[in-house]
Amino acid sequence: MESWILQPYIMARSGGGQWHRLLTSGFLHADWTHLFFNMFAFYSFSPVVLGTLMEGYGQGLGLGLFLLLYLGGIVVSDLPTYFRHRDDRNYRSLGASGGVAAVLFASILLFPVNTHGGGIIIFPIPFPIQPFLFGFLYLLYSWYMGRRRGDNINHDAHFYGAIFGVIIMWVLMPAAAPNFVQQISAFIQSKI
Repeated sequence: MESWILQPYIMARSGGGQWHRLLTSGFLHADWTHLFFNMFAFYSFSPVVLGTLMEGYGQGLGLGLFLLLYLGGIVVSDLPTYFRHRDDRNYRSLGASGGVAAVLFASILLFPVNTHGGGIIIFPIPFPIQPFLFGFLYLLYSWYMGRRRGDNINHDAHFYGAIFGVIIMWVLMPAAAPNFVQQISAFIQSKI
């Protein structure tokens, strides 16, 4: 735990930088509940992203791009945290939040509206909800938890991972952005 957790203060002051912590902290979790929710979200949303990338780029390259999305999300989402907390001796964080958020929001960019069954069921929400609404609520929860601090989970990484996931998927699948807008517009028009 001590050698893998993201500790910007230690990283900024060590001779070698200990940059591996940007990635290794993504393989640590605060407890079994934290691990469960990260993996539940990851396995719920990753098949559609992996399938889309494999369909567009072939199996090998598609898998490689998926790993870039997930692992890159972990690393990139921790960089702002590093710069913000490099002088904070007590700041530490862990979790795959950035990678999971990258995959989750890449999935939402691809399929913001579930046209089958009126939405998706996401525990602990007891009713179907559209993916784009879930994404908004997820970021709202992350903002709230990020302000509370104290659980060593880098909730701010959800925001940076989400941005990374949307940008990477948009670059890899340029038609995804206009399709996103079209799906949301059609959904709103159907409710009016």
